[in-house]
Amino acid sequence: MSFTVAIVGRPNVGKSTLFNRLVGQKLALVDDTPGVTRDRRPGEARLFDLRFTIIDTAGLEVAHEDTLPGRMRAQTEAAIDEADLSLFVVDAKFGLTPDDHTMADMLRRHGKPVVLVANKAEARGSDAGFYDAYTLGLGEPCPISAEHGQGMNDLREAIIETIGEDRAFDDKNDEDEARTDVLLTKEEADNPEEVAPYDDTKPLRVAIVGRPNAGKSTLINRYLGEERLLTGPEAGITRDSISVEWEWRDRAIKLFDTAGMRRKSRVTEKLEKLSVGDALRAIRFAECVVIVFDATIPFEKQDLQIVDLVIREGRAAVLAFNKWDLIEDRQAVLADLREKTDRLLPQARGIRAVPISGERGTGLDKLMQAIADTDKVWNSRIATARLNRWLESQTVSHPPPAVAGRRLKMKYMTQVKTRPPGFMISCTRPDAVPESYLRYLTNGLRNDFNLPGVPIRIHLRAGDNPFGNKRKKKR
Repeated sequence: MSFTVAIVGRPNVGKSTLFNRLVGQKLALVDDTPGVTRDRRPGEARLFDLRFTIIDTAGLEVAHEDTLPGRMRAQTEAAIDEADLSLFVVDAKFGLTPDDHTMADMLRRHGKPVVLVANKAEARGSDAGFYDAYTLGLGEPCPISAEHGQGMNDLREAIIETIGEDRAFDDKNDEDEARTDVLLTKEEADNPEEVAPYDDTKPLRVAIVGRPNAGKSTLINRYLGEERLLTGPEAGITRDSISVEWEWRDRAIKLFDTAGMRRKSRVTEKLEKLSVGDALRAIRFAECVVIVFDATIPFEKQDLQIVDLVIREGRAAVLAFNKWDLIEDRQAVLADLREKTDRLLPQARGIRAVPISGERGTGLDKLMQAIADTDKVWNSRIATARLNRWLESQTVSHPPPAVAGRRLKMKYMTQVKTRPPGFMISCTRPDAVPESYLRYLTNGLRNDFNLPGVPIRIHLRAGDNPFGNKRKKKR
């Protein structure tokens, strides 16, 4: 992108609505409640022919730096320093407040170019607030309606005039992201015995999930080496799912920080429901998901439900037992955690689990190695000939049970997809195959082909009957 723009202003003036309008998606949470946004969220904006990076920020609140609003203000100032241009959004409908004047003074101290934006200009009685914006001393305000998309052409002209035409149209780059689902390629279909090698240099999307206050944001900050995400002792600080770019051993990693997910019965407020929904979307679009456990109180019911959700979504999962620095008898606790992992998570047998400390930075490299290894298993493909030899040996040692006096016959097996590994078995009477036998085959695949900790999908299909369309002869 050619330049970076930060959207700043006091709470509830429509910054996130404008952010969503510019990126063309509902990425940021929007609600009538002031102070919804807390972290700074980047996005790729498109305003007619302009392409640039946009940063959504928390609303400015005057507070001590040790408080949550004070830490949110520090995140906003960091976004202003990072950006080439600031869009200062005021509420033309409500009018100016002392916080608007405080924000204007702060922007002048930073010395960066500013475009003054008067949002909600479509409302009746907004003219007074629009003309009041001149008193901020930041030039002529640009009237827009972020919710209805009005005034976007004027905003484009104001941005170009402020930052300069050469900078505005420099180095456009509009590449699409790679697909997340991988099916059989033409080469693999033509050569089923040749398995494509795993590409350990491709970018990897990793979502960090868990219960509130488990240390998810602290973990990401430790990886990045800076206070990129808002953290603190308060539970439920993170609301939006924020993505950050990072590199590990020359491999591009996109980390997604998510809101803490409480038990469904306890989620009653609309804003928390939106945050959890955003976290669920992050899980669906990630490739590997790290479930962060609090090692001092692991395996709560909600922890198990989150792991089950990740497995049902088909993602590659890794467990991270955080706050390991608070554990005293570590050998005994580690043995207990291993036993509980095998017993309480049978649907993810062999799942990788790593004790870490996000606060002190211990175990983080082992965690990333576990993520890379799990992603490799998640992308693995097995040749059809090997699968059929394996299926024959499995059915000989443990034949399918007879149902209603009729035998079940497994004829043919092939892998139809990866991410996660999915297999198709052609058999007689697929609807009669019991779940216990499918679990037997799943466990055999996991053990014999080294597929620990990833979901395995087995689909049954009836073989074609060459006489199925012929009418029976009359006797």
